[in-house]
Amino acid sequence: MNIDNIQEKIKNHRDRLLEHKLYSNIESIKDLQLFTENHIYAVWDFMSLLKALQIRLTCTKTPWLPNKNSQTAYLINEIVLAEETDINQAGERKSHYELYLDAMIDIGAKTEKPVEIINQIVNSEDIFNAIENLKIHENIKEFLNFTFSVIKEGKPHKIAAIFTFGRENLIPNMFNEILREFEKNVTEGDISKLIYYFERHIELDEDEHGPMALEMVSMLAENDHEKWKEIEEISIEALEKRILLWDAINEQIENKTWTDLRSSEQETYSQDYKNLNPDFKF
Repeated sequence: MNIDNIQEKIKNHRDRLLEHKLYSNIESIKDLQLFTENHIYAVWDFMSLLKALQIRLTCTKTPWLPNKNSQTAYLINEIVLAEETDINQAGERKSHYELYLDAMIDIGAKTEKPVEIINQIVNSEDIFNAIENLKIHENIKEFLNFTFSVIKEGKPHKIAAIFTFGRENLIPNMFNEILREFEKNVTEGDISKLIYYFERHIELDEDEHGPMALEMVSMLAENDHEKWKEIEEISIEALEKRILLWDAINEQIENKTWTDLRSSEQETYSQDYKNLNPDFKF
């Protein structure tokens, strides 16, 4: 089995996701606010997948030792560099998570709740118990539980699979769909920062990160049939979890479960998310 086989096996699930009705249902700035207030959790847990791979494929402790495979170490380090320290429109270094929060503020979305929830997860002694007790849509809980379950299992080829087929190799097509629809439908408000975020992701993932992630999966699976089978299964599951996430957001948009425009307290968000503790405890 190889990458081409996996892409063929997951095609139907991928197509379902790319044809989701959520994209065309984002018709107003309030719809867009609600979308970002739910999608932010996927932006954040992507960074956790990224760091989980870096921890397993490179040496992130002292005393230092060489990596078992310098090529996979190079691939993940290159991806981390851009995802964790990219540039915004002003040329300032920021993670993609921070870029997204900045874009949310510009469109009037509320960041206090997701930042508070993410802080609760990060600072919890039991990440799964913390997720279970959150007051968010059950589909979002399921999405987060899936991510951190795979991270906890600790198999690099499975983490790389959902990182690649559920995120990096998928995002250019998926974000193009989102961009196409809300650039057509959303005419009020300044959404330039959000457009920049999506376009930056499309550019990086299409030209650099997507191909690098595919190479990483191939190197981690090698010629091991069992690993390739696990990659196929976990990739399909990752796509199904994303569909559930889109279902949850779409349900709220169709039910007009809008939030109010941002409050004056928004200006205090920056220090909160910059102080997030990256050391998760399972």
